[in-house]
Amino acid sequence: MRAVGHDRGEAFYRIALACGQALWQKGLPAQAILMLNRAFSGDLRGEEPCLVEFPPPYAALRWILEHRREEDFIGNPRRHFQHLATRMSGPRPEVRSWRAWACWAIACAVNPEDPADDKQIAEDGIVEPNLDSITEALRRLGWSGEVGVWKEALRS
Repeated sequence: MRAVGHDRGEAFYRIALACGQALWQKGLPAQAILMLNRAFSGDLRGEEPCLVEFPPPYAALRWILEHRREEDFIGNPRRHFQHLATRMSGPRPEVRSWRAWACWAIACAVNPEDPADDKQIAEDGIVEPNLDSITEALRRLGWSGEVGVWKEALRS
């Protein structure tokens, strides 16, 4: 990741995905998910060739959640994405927050028994978004075709 410095363009996106795959192959699913988070923070317009070759990694997230070994630490992905969505900072926080909510929806679909952080919800007045809200936000703010990629991963 250091190779790209502060650039968050195509090279950053590709490296984040490659690092995520390498971490998965080493049996580190939680760290692999963190690298997918990094890929989602790429500063891309939506028409870059890398997004055609490597679509937004919603399906990769679902695959990790469904195929990790029980003994591999993963924490509570639902809570992770809830916190990520509600505590976003840095460049383009709105779209990145909605991508975190999109990942949260996948985590909820795969592991519906994982609890939310009810304490944060109560104390901060968090309202978990519905799928229509996530769809509308990704359509308005996201990359070209992102909504379709997300919905396909959500249905899988």
